[in-house]
Amino acid sequence: MNAKQFNQERLMQVLLAPQISEKATMLAEKANQVVFVVTPDATKPEIKAAVELLFKVQVSAVQVANAKGKAKRFGRTMGRRSNVRKAFVSLMPGQEINFAEGAA
Repeated sequence: MNAKQFNQERLMQVLLAPQISEKATMLAEKANQVVFVVTPDATKPEIKAAVELLFKVQVSAVQVANAKGKAKRFGRTMGRRSNVRKAFVSLMPGQEINFAEGAA
């Protein structure tokens, strides 16, 4: 499947943000994977098409994980962080996404 089979506006909204963490950096170096926070209803083919469209790279596979929000205290009241859906995107050999390009 490619980007032409999906609505362009939908693909622009699927990826919310890159996940920049120690684990994500390690995955990028070792397994050539990039981690994104995606919308809760995003599918694997949509995520693949969105990454290929926005970053002009070839994606080999997509794994998805749903992280449940933690229960936290806000003063006296109990609150809850929102649930997060993460996409682990495996890139083809030789492909790369560099998020540090814009930072000077």
